[in-house]
Amino acid sequence: MSQHILIVEDEQSLAQVLGEYIKQAGFDVHIINDGLAVIDWLKANPVDLIILDLMLPGKSGLDIYRELRTFTNVPVVMATARIDEIDRLIGLELGADDYICKPYSPREVVVRVKNILRRSGDDKVVSAQLLSINEETMQVLVKGQEVSLTRAEFRLLLHFYQHSERVFSREQLMSQIYSDNRVVTDRTIDSHIKNLRRKIQNIDAEVDCIQSIYGVGYKFAL
Repeated sequence: MSQHILIVEDEQSLAQVLGEYIKQAGFDVHIINDGLAVIDWLKANPVDLIILDLMLPGKSGLDIYRELRTFTNVPVVMATARIDEIDRLIGLELGADDYICKPYSPREVVVRVKNILRRSGDDKVVSAQLLSINEETMQVLVKGQEVSLTRAEFRLLLHFYQHSERVFSREQLMSQIYSDNRVVTDRTIDSHIKNLRRKIQNIDAEVDCIQSIYGVGYKFAL
């Protein structure tokens, strides 16, 4: 399955050229030119990496980065036309995965994208060693030891695992687990998550893969 790259760049000709290079490297590409459209689009369309220009109409790349970090840890490459701006961004310790200065070589950007995604893939291998889920048999292993889950707990964990690092509200989780439109409350989701954490940590207390995001909901991260 192709990995998805989001290019956020208001210079349309530059975005199109870079997008073509990234497509030729085997990735799917989506381009957004307006800073105001980025966050809502990302909440509905998870991607594997973002190339984010600093100067955008509507909302700056800096503000976009800070907001997206409240609900996703997707890798981000920040782009700017000023080399001194990169020094300032690094000084702010934003945590972006890489920085590029315009005018840049599209070929070099593709290489950087591949390197970042490869490192992310290595992290996923580590996660797989900690947690293994078999959808067909409903078997869950934590460090090789089987965990007994209810159907609702399994569906919840599987949904988190398939959408790692994405934040979900309680309402979204309820609709995912209970497709028959039964009436359930926020406390039901909280109870399932509490039980999931307890069962997983009974095997290894250090494996805390479901994180609470205050005022928003929950996300899965290993």
